[in-house]
Amino acid sequence: MSNTPIELKGSSFTLSVVHLHNVQPEVIRQALEDKIAQAPAFLKNAPVVVNIAALEAPFNWPEILKAVQATGLRIMGVSGCKDATLKAQIGRSGIPLLTEGKEKVLRTEPVRPEPVAEEKVIAPAPAPVAAAQTRIIDTPVRSGQRIYAPGSDLIVTSHVSAGAELIADGNIHIYGMMRGRALAGASGNRDAQIFCTHLGAELVSIAGVYWLSEQIPADFSGKAARMCLTDGVLSVQPLD
Repeated sequence: MSNTPIELKGSSFTLSVVHLHNVQPEVIRQALEDKIAQAPAFLKNAPVVVNIAALEAPFNWPEILKAVQATGLRIMGVSGCKDATLKAQIGRSGIPLLTEGKEKVLRTEPVRPEPVAEEKVIAPAPAPVAAAQTRIIDTPVRSGQRIYAPGSDLIVTSHVSAGAELIADGNIHIYGMMRGRALAGASGNRDAQIFCTHLGAELVSIAGVYWLSEQIPADFSGKAARMCLTDGVLSVQPLD
């Protein structure tokens, strides 16, 4: 037994991101309740991140917070906030502010090198960027298993049972019968895709936009299919 009462370890979790495009609390509440009603097993009391990048300040954050919480969703953090006053207000409400990995940090005072008389300064060539790794699973994925490929694609060369879950920040490829859940673009990559040779999934999701099994077009049941986001909406086409 360890002598220390606590232990800190790094870990990764997948959260749905709610992107708000309206500042009216009642409209937000109703839209969220409609979504939850479509997939209560997946969304009821789910932990989420609220993205407010599309909202223009000022708006009534306390009322928006109440509207989201009234649906039962648990807000783990707020992303996309660039207004200093609003950041302070969100902080006072006890909700963490999150910075997405792809956000650029602007430097207010760029650093310029001092001129060097009669000397040519040649900048070194940038170091090559290492290609993202791809996680490959060669064994069947059983019910209850969860496999996550952070920062990369995920390839499964065997079957995926119902109740299993595949998560990747990049694309997901399944070269077998797919009966579980597939969540591609888990970190928000809307260009991610799902490729499957035998589609029979319980749920497919790309960057938080999802279909349950009954929403997947019946014509693709058991068929080879490719799923992606088209204008922010899930679409499916034959995989030739």
